[in-house]
Amino acid sequence: MSDSGKERRLGRLCSVDDGRYVIVALDHSMTTGPIAATDSYDKLLRTVAEAGADAVIMHRGRAKRAIGQLGELGLILHVSASTAAGAHNNAKTAVGCVDDALRLGADALSVHLNVGSDTEPTQLREIGELSSACDRWQMPLLIMAYPRGPEVHDEHDPQRIAHAVSVAVDLGADLVKTNFAGSVTAMSEIVATSPIPVLVAGGQADGRSIEQIGDDAVRSGCAGVAMGRQIFESESPGEVVRGLVALVHPRRAQSPR
Repeated sequence: MSDSGKERRLGRLCSVDDGRYVIVALDHSMTTGPIAATDSYDKLLRTVAEAGADAVIMHRGRAKRAIGQLGELGLILHVSASTAAGAHNNAKTAVGCVDDALRLGADALSVHLNVGSDTEPTQLREIGELSSACDRWQMPLLIMAYPRGPEVHDEHDPQRIAHAVSVAVDLGADLVKTNFAGSVTAMSEIVATSPIPVLVAGGQADGRSIEQIGDDAVRSGCAGVAMGRQIFESESPGEVVRGLVALVHPRRAQSPR
């Protein structure tokens, strides 16, 4: 079967034909709780769209009510979950499927994989099944792959990140999101091992500014950024997104949607 369906959907995730992405991750509400009041959430969607973001990542409940507000924003449906209230936050489990993404008109499916976690075998099996379904229905698959578990002492270790990216590739991902490896050189070496686009996660406390995160991602050959907290917790989410767009999509920075 041709991959034309995947290609068309991937094309809708990128506002410029440059193979790069600025994606706003809004899946944190499942893990840690509401990220904004309902009216503020709706405003946030409008703000990031107007600022030039390519897509948002959401769980299906919020995606269902937001469909009419997304405009030209791409929709990536996230189907992995755990909560910070539980004893096993790294034990991600599937709470959705490709059918959900198709019904919502999503442009891609997103899953979370913690390489090194206690429940790694279950996560691998579930993601393998979802990957097969994505291929069957020509739905692009984004895997958020992180080195994370009891034996992982440094989630930014280049060797461990390279392994996590490799696992995502072997599972059939079309895009992979992961941690930054500490330096442009180290991240460049990881990108060189990946036949699929690599997106850099925003991170919480690695000491870099938003501008540096975007610049480091581009200089290391990554396909862009997929960032959540540093956008929706900012006092000016639109400014953050516009800054990232200027770095990741310099050709469209001056021509908003």
